[in-house]
Amino acid sequence: MLSNGDHDGVDVTSWVSVCPGGLWKVQRKQTHEESQEIVSYSGDDAACSSSDCPRLGSLCRVLVRLKANMDGAESLVSEMRNEKLSDQSVAEMTEATPFPRCQDAVLQVPLGDWITLRFGEGQCDITEACVERMRAGQKTEILISRVENGQDVSAPAKAKLPLCATVELKSCTPGKESWEMSPDEKWQWVKSHKERGGVRFRSGDVWGAADSYSRALKLIITLRVHGREEDGKEQEAEEQRDTDTGDKTHQHPSANEVKSIKAELHSNLSLCQLKVNQPERAKASATKATLLEPGGAKAWYRMGQACQMLNELEEARKAFRKLLELQPESPAALKALKDIASIEKENNAQLGLRLSKMFS
Repeated sequence: MLSNGDHDGVDVTSWVSVCPGGLWKVQRKQTHEESQEIVSYSGDDAACSSSDCPRLGSLCRVLVRLKANMDGAESLVSEMRNEKLSDQSVAEMTEATPFPRCQDAVLQVPLGDWITLRFGEGQCDITEACVERMRAGQKTEILISRVENGQDVSAPAKAKLPLCATVELKSCTPGKESWEMSPDEKWQWVKSHKERGGVRFRSGDVWGAADSYSRALKLIITLRVHGREEDGKEQEAEEQRDTDTGDKTHQHPSANEVKSIKAELHSNLSLCQLKVNQPERAKASATKATLLEPGGAKAWYRMGQACQMLNELEEARKAFRKLLELQPESPAALKALKDIASIEKENNAQLGLRLSKMFS
């Protein structure tokens, strides 16, 4: 979510980004001169689609540095070193720089070195959000501070201090807006985000996993799904043509495939939201999953967990009973129902005690 402000001749744009340790507020400072330069560029639609504007899939040459108190000589040496490392041309950029995500770092990129980042993958949400608002050759300054209500208590204390950093975009290869992509391209991005989310979750990067699943959902809802009554015949004819010609490159996902993956994404997102103590959102995500795929046992279990955390015991009971219909011997469902009965028994006992004191 973006917000804009004007402070002493400087435009400040702010948003919230996702890091392994939680949510962070990012404020980007921009002078009016820089703003006017961007406005003059944006007036030309052709220029906006050129390779100096990052889009999904663009390979971006980026330098991120923490703003530190360096003396003039040290700063000059650093600038000269980085200038040499940035000489890679757009034509030479063929793949992203591989680097792992770190659980105790806010900025998920190597600091002080030029790297190649594939825009849209979400390797570092803060850097991507900055680059999205930049053009090749631009440099911007950002201030990063923690969003306390989204804090992960396991995050290191030193990361709670506001951080000041600079982000520089040297160049980028052409990419595409989501509306320019074919259904096949979108589908590949969806599957890639889903797989990346699973890898992140298994490594303990729950916030990163949630970000990947959210990115996949934003793309999958824009897919034009074949198989509906009004275009079913068109899809059958297209599939027949592909079969006749042996063309396997334009096979779109079926309506059932999209529906199943969408349900799984909502269910996985619900699990992440439970892990970061967001039961309201977890319940909403699990509900969407069960509506898309009523036979999804995991989604019913996660809905029950979310309702139990919200103390909505009757709704939790219904969800766990639905799970038992799907898996009659489910130990998790049986235990959850037993726990709910115990909680209700304790609540009733406490209510009875209060009532007896009122009328004694």
